[in-house]
Amino acid sequence: MATRTALITGITGQDGSYLAELLLGKGYRVCGMVRRSSADNLGRIEHLRERLELHQADLLDQTSLAQVLAAVGPDEVYNLAAMSFVPASWQQPVLTAEFTALGVTRLLDALRQVCPRARFYQASSSEMFGRARETPQREMTPFHPRSPYGAAKAYGHYITVNYRESYGIFACSGILFNHESPRRGLEFVTRKISHGVARIKLGVASELRLGNLEAKRDWGFAGDYVRAMWLMLQQNQPEDFVVGTGQAHSVEEFVERAFGHVGLDWRRYVAIDPKLRRPAEVDLLQADATRAKRVLGWTPSVSFADLVMMMVDADLAALRASTPAARKAA
Repeated sequence: MATRTALITGITGQDGSYLAELLLGKGYRVCGMVRRSSADNLGRIEHLRERLELHQADLLDQTSLAQVLAAVGPDEVYNLAAMSFVPASWQQPVLTAEFTALGVTRLLDALRQVCPRARFYQASSSEMFGRARETPQREMTPFHPRSPYGAAKAYGHYITVNYRESYGIFACSGILFNHESPRRGLEFVTRKISHGVARIKLGVASELRLGNLEAKRDWGFAGDYVRAMWLMLQQNQPEDFVVGTGQAHSVEEFVERAFGHVGLDWRRYVAIDPKLRRPAEVDLLQADATRAKRVLGWTPSVSFADLVMMMVDADLAALRASTPAARKAA
């Protein structure tokens, strides 16, 4: 069987790095698309660097996208690049739309013109459900996004459907619920918690400031979710799938487990900062991934409790290795 080629946009991110590992393990030629400004931000893929091909392009520039597609000749394209931090989308709503909404259109149109036989995966998001009409949320649940990010993702989702139906492109979307790992950015609440817990445990911080502790999310392990992405592109027909664990936990539960894992009472260290609340909150997101389990044969392998422990342990280890004060405390 000939070696398959995959192009991953957003390869330097959390999901991109796990997906690159998965595809390399399956014998793919893996190419990544990076923006010029992010070319040096290779920390998550440094251990893979010699096995990857990196190409510079930008979701704001369709010509550069077409050039990369022509150079790579991919069998599969995974569009994971986006302005992905929800709170920042209120500060930069137009730029969020340019990357996360119109960027999908530019990439799909370049794909249509350059390599229409390639299979395309779009990273959709549970944030599209926003103020959810039903719980749990499934593929047919109506969208009601509550942030510029969620609205942009909804556009990206529907334009993917449009190109599939209009041009016969094998294009599908994974409506992924929250997925975390030790590679998550520090700005995301789960990593903010695990990193904050590690700092407090090792004596280099004394407080963790958070916003809404009542918000509930369906949290899983990112390494599991990239497997679902790959499975979607191996099907006979392109379809969209909800991917999640089916269990919802509050931010407070995450905090309690994280502090409890290191033997601390979270109430002594957590301060509520109203400035960290969203302008429009999303109260509860919980997946119904029945179709993904039935059609794709996908199931998550890491529990919520194990995910929290994994993240806290990774931050403890990293801080001990990099911080003199933490090494002394350990």
